[in-house]
Amino acid sequence: MARASKKTARGRATPKLAKVGRGELITLIDFVRYAVSRFVEAKLAFAHGTTDPVAEAVFLVCEALHLHPEQFEVFANTRVTSAEGKALLDLIQKRVTTRKPAAYLVNKIYMRGLPFYVDERVIVPRSFIGELLDSHFGGDGEVGSLIDDPTAVESVLDLCTGSGCLAILAAHHFPNAAVDAVDISKGALEVAARNVGEHGLDERITLHRGDLFAPLGTNKYDLIITNPPYVDADGMAALPPECRAEPKLAFDGGADGLDVVRRILRDALDHLTPDGGLLCEIGRGRELVDEAFPELPLLWLDTEASEGEVFWIAAADLG
Repeated sequence: MARASKKTARGRATPKLAKVGRGELITLIDFVRYAVSRFVEAKLAFAHGTTDPVAEAVFLVCEALHLHPEQFEVFANTRVTSAEGKALLDLIQKRVTTRKPAAYLVNKIYMRGLPFYVDERVIVPRSFIGELLDSHFGGDGEVGSLIDDPTAVESVLDLCTGSGCLAILAAHHFPNAAVDAVDISKGALEVAARNVGEHGLDERITLHRGDLFAPLGTNKYDLIITNPPYVDADGMAALPPECRAEPKLAFDGGADGLDVVRRILRDALDHLTPDGGLLCEIGRGRELVDEAFPELPLLWLDTEASEGEVFWIAAADLG
């Protein structure tokens, strides 16, 4: 009688990687090629800081060897020790069998070149807002700049901060700003506190636990940035296993995905200075947002990898 195959919690057979013979994989590029083949074979999903199996494999291999991903080409053809090779194969195996985001396996993600600690208490950062801070908030008369002088920004609020990455990027971009960061999750704020400390920003970033604006009193800000939960019910049902490993609270935006966005737009004006504005990421919900708020002159912004997934609205246009 055949032995029953091991199953995962969702009833799928657990993938098992073929044994790799000694000396068959030698260099960094060998391990990357092997990882890419296994990732494609397992039909993994990529949406957590990397967008394809090659970038994911490079990220994992470099992190396991304590290299920055940008150093991969320099070391691509160098040899891997036996101990390093075993660690790499174990990591590749974990990525395939657990379907956890790679960032959780190495507890790290990069945004705009900066490293951040992450674990299962927070969603893996992949917001477009970091890029938009560079492209649309540069000042100096740049075409399309939404804030004339970054040094004149004195207060920034990051709603739904999660790991704190956007608050930290904002603190770097607006050197004279005090930054408040809010999240409802105790665990997320613990991760954010670690990142704030590691980036040496404890004196400039204040973390608040609470529901959106609730813990802020009457505070007003020159800029509010937010990447809130915005996945609708159908999207929640269709999330790949990688996303199901992340906190549901960070995704679930209600039936149409706009539950939290509606509340932010309703209350943002009370917390903006007269010349301030709101920068909000909404994913692929632009059509729904435009239909729900036809009276608002939302400015939709594009990035290198997105079209119309983030909007800007000035305080004057929210009144």
